[in-house]
Amino acid sequence: MRSARMFLRGGAALLAATVSSVPAIAQSDDLAPSGRWSAYSAGAAQVPPMGWSSWNAFYEDVSEEKVLASAQIIVDSGLAAKGYRYIDVDDGWWLQRRARDGRMVIRTTTFPSAKGAGPGGDTSFRPFTDRLHAMGLKAGIYSDVGRNTCGQAFTSTMANMPEGTLAEREVALYGHVDQDIALYFKEWGFDLIKVDGCGIRAFPASDPRVKAGQYRALAPLVDVESVGRSDIAAVRGLYEEVGRALKRYNPDNDFLYSICLWGAADVRAWGKDVGNISRTSEDISPSWSRMLHNFDSVSRRALYAHPGSWNDPDMLFIGTGDFDAAHRTEARTHFSLWAMANAPLFIGYDLRKAPPTMLAILGNARIIALDQDPAGNQAVLAFDTDDVQILVKALASGDKAVAIFNRTASPAQAVLTADHLKFTADGDVTLDDLWDGGTTHFRGETKLALAPHQTLVFTAHGTRQLPGGLYLSEQPGSVNPAVDGVIVPEHEPLIHRGILPWRGTRGDGDHPRYGGWGGAQADGTPYGETLQVAGRRFTTGIGVLANSRLEVRNTGFARFSALVGVDDSARDRSQPVRFAVYGDGKLLGQSAPMRYGDAAAPLSVDVRGVTLIELVARTATPMRFPDPVSWSEAALTR
Repeated sequence: MRSARMFLRGGAALLAATVSSVPAIAQSDDLAPSGRWSAYSAGAAQVPPMGWSSWNAFYEDVSEEKVLASAQIIVDSGLAAKGYRYIDVDDGWWLQRRARDGRMVIRTTTFPSAKGAGPGGDTSFRPFTDRLHAMGLKAGIYSDVGRNTCGQAFTSTMANMPEGTLAEREVALYGHVDQDIALYFKEWGFDLIKVDGCGIRAFPASDPRVKAGQYRALAPLVDVESVGRSDIAAVRGLYEEVGRALKRYNPDNDFLYSICLWGAADVRAWGKDVGNISRTSEDISPSWSRMLHNFDSVSRRALYAHPGSWNDPDMLFIGTGDFDAAHRTEARTHFSLWAMANAPLFIGYDLRKAPPTMLAILGNARIIALDQDPAGNQAVLAFDTDDVQILVKALASGDKAVAIFNRTASPAQAVLTADHLKFTADGDVTLDDLWDGGTTHFRGETKLALAPHQTLVFTAHGTRQLPGGLYLSEQPGSVNPAVDGVIVPEHEPLIHRGILPWRGTRGDGDHPRYGGWGGAQADGTPYGETLQVAGRRFTTGIGVLANSRLEVRNTGFARFSALVGVDDSARDRSQPVRFAVYGDGKLLGQSAPMRYGDAAAPLSVDVRGVTLIELVARTATPMRFPDPVSWSEAALTR
């Protein structure tokens, strides 16, 4: 990294243009610096939440007895002490919405403590939530942003469906957001709500059940297979309405908002701004192929997860199917990948059946610590193929965590290099095995043998390539693509496409379906290529589209520096790009206009005392498909 160190010494003299030459920017411009961090920071999710959910274990056949038994095991096994605190009641708890006043009524045959526990003899979850709180746990509840729920949409033959008239069976939030959120949080004492989106997906006027009068039509806002056929603004607006109500009825800020939109309606771009955790894919199932699918939906999204707002690849399926006690290697891999991705760790398993081997995997404190690391950096892919992947994350301690993942059913050989870790090749590197113990030392590189489906996980200590600082790609939890330049959302093609278990091989296959292609990337271009400007390749940096604005939290660093330019993967190439750096809303420096083919130009500014840095790359006029640009070797140094 010789070039980075050379221009770090140059300071402001390396700016290609003076601050005084910058034209005024209209405040309505979304590329104008705001001076504030815009990713979601309300609620109680400074680290990814952990807990247990009833859905994968019981589906709608949920009951107070089953939930409390699982909660007791969480406590007695020591899992609660390791961070598993949220106990979430999913679909199936309701009886109906009362006709005279719209109040939700709990099914007391399955939740008997609710009977007569509320004002005037109404049903109430307060005894249930009080019981969980007395155990040192938090309580979660489920709803949908539409009128009806996923159970009504797709599993209506199961137990515990809402009862009564058409209106009484409309148990979800649509038209009742303020009323329901006040009830669930202020009166009943819940701490978490998971909000699904089936009600704005599954009830068009053409649906046979709607025609038969079973449900009321609600024009679909979401097409799960097409971002282009989804009303992204309307969907986001409904979820934002729920978020406002949560803040209104939780003045202590002690709540958790889980958005469950399964990667649809381009939620992978905006979920980070609206809720605490946001589902990035369709439901997981207990098969290796579906686990790959769900993991892939988050693995290239490190810049879209931060303390307060996390990517959610769905619940853990450890204990069942391909991740049961007979598949310990696969179960360890599943848990390791979720921890490296800073995913919420929600157990989706009937813990009454859990053997000690499964509890031991879920309770591995060293793996949990990776997920809960306070630096909040989701792992970045340092090596990426369909066979083997290497993921690296920077920890608050200054060390790195590294996972070497064999995606295949055959043994594999992998070479881990110091460069993967951004360590110097001539320095000693120490690896501590977080599953089986033991320590490995190497210089330069080391060979590792991987069993089928195995993931090796280590903490790594070595000499950093960049002394006295961090590359931005090492701290994705502090970098927010407030505007990532994507004008027309596109489906991402790099997600493993497994057979949907609820569809099988009906139809013509599982096609790319999740928006996000072209989003900001750590150590790569928005379209998955190596960063390269005018023929010069860069192993570290931030790749993003032009007409973008990145927010960077600064924790005591003195200087920001980068080599900036239009990436060689650009296709339009018609407009030059100007790169500018702002500190707390004030311009600190900018480049000259950079054209395709221009050599990367150094840009270095003093950021002492600055809390929020903003990196803006803009063209003179808007582009429908902006070109990729590179903040190569972008770094903060002391």
